[in-house]
Amino acid sequence: MVSTVDFITPPVDEPIWFGRIAAANALSDIYAMGGRPVTALNLLMVPEKKLGTEMIAEILKGGHEKVTEAGASLAGGHSTDNPEPVFGLCVTGVVSPSQILANSGARPGDALILTKPLGTGVLFNACRSGRLPRSRLDPVLPQVAALNGPAMEIAMKFNVHACTDITGFAMVGHALEIARGSGVMLELDYSALPIYPHALDMYARGETTGSNRANRELVAGRLDVAARLPAAQEQLLFDPQTSGGLLLAVPADQAEALVRALRGAGIEQAAVVGRARSGGPAGVRVV
Repeated sequence: MVSTVDFITPPVDEPIWFGRIAAANALSDIYAMGGRPVTALNLLMVPEKKLGTEMIAEILKGGHEKVTEAGASLAGGHSTDNPEPVFGLCVTGVVSPSQILANSGARPGDALILTKPLGTGVLFNACRSGRLPRSRLDPVLPQVAALNGPAMEIAMKFNVHACTDITGFAMVGHALEIARGSGVMLELDYSALPIYPHALDMYARGETTGSNRANRELVAGRLDVAARLPAAQEQLLFDPQTSGGLLLAVPADQAEALVRALRGAGIEQAAVVGRARSGGPAGVRVV
């Protein structure tokens, strides 16, 4: 049995999308360990007098949709008054001891596969600041709210050596977790990284997030950006993800077949984004 607690502040103003994305984000931790969600508890903190019961009901409805989609049961929850809306889930799942995945275990020669694009942090901030019209997020929100369960169900048919989901510590922060836990160097091919539309443009126009600097400091001394990247492109490496995709380490000879299977199941932007290498200190290199 595995369990996790995760919650977020509103990425967008629409309460139902807030609920969907927050629930998908929380459920992802179970999937990243190779597990299957069984039960979930709502964790809701809101300024009730400002939002009103109708908006609160929409948040909970969005969350319930995703819990149901995951095949789990919503068993209740807890709510409290809070100046800023915060919503998430405490999720319990099951996994066979022989199939538990960790953010360690990657082996030299493994290929790295990412299942969702990057860029949610700057896109949501740009929408709040007015740099990005809300309509530009319409194609993005369903991908952000998509469960990682289908991707993991496919991946478990292959020899997954390590896995993590990409969330608040950004692409390089979570890659470093695998690198340090596995004692390898993870080499990321920047040109192969899937990126949400408009994310790079928002960085080029001066948008950023409150976590980019902290994420850069997190990997200081362990990150080598060998590729010559404009500042906007480099910022994407530190972009905090909300309900991001899975980063999987699998044998190189299985990578193409896994990507084909993922894309065939509708996970169209799954891609091989790098490799694990031996030699030198554990860390992340971007080429």
